[in-house]
Amino acid sequence: MTGPELVERAEAAAANAYAPYSKYLVGASLLTADGRIFDGVNVENAAYPLGVCAEKSAIVAAATAGVRPGEIDAVGITASPCGGCRQWLHEWRVGRVWFRRADGTIADYAADELLPDTWDLPS
Repeated sequence: MTGPELVERAEAAAANAYAPYSKYLVGASLLTADGRIFDGVNVENAAYPLGVCAEKSAIVAAATAGVRPGEIDAVGITASPCGGCRQWLHEWRVGRVWFRRADGTIADYAADELLPDTWDLPS
């Protein structure tokens, strides 16, 4: 599956987001090394810090199915990932990150490019 196809799938998943406060629906679709796809959406909460981003919910779904860091080849997202999600994408060693820009084009980055000079867990 190509990056633009993952973004399109994420856009379809975004319809299931729960965003009653911001009305900003976000979707994410992960492609694993073995070809599985996991979708996620943002889920808001009245206590804003308790909300969940689409990228995180997709990673959590993949982790629940036994996927581990380094086993996610790519993610397509309907918007640029926030700083916290950039750390998640880095820690999970996601190969490529595609997202829809405000102008409609699709950005293509390595996770490390989105969070330069990061820190890692000790070996």
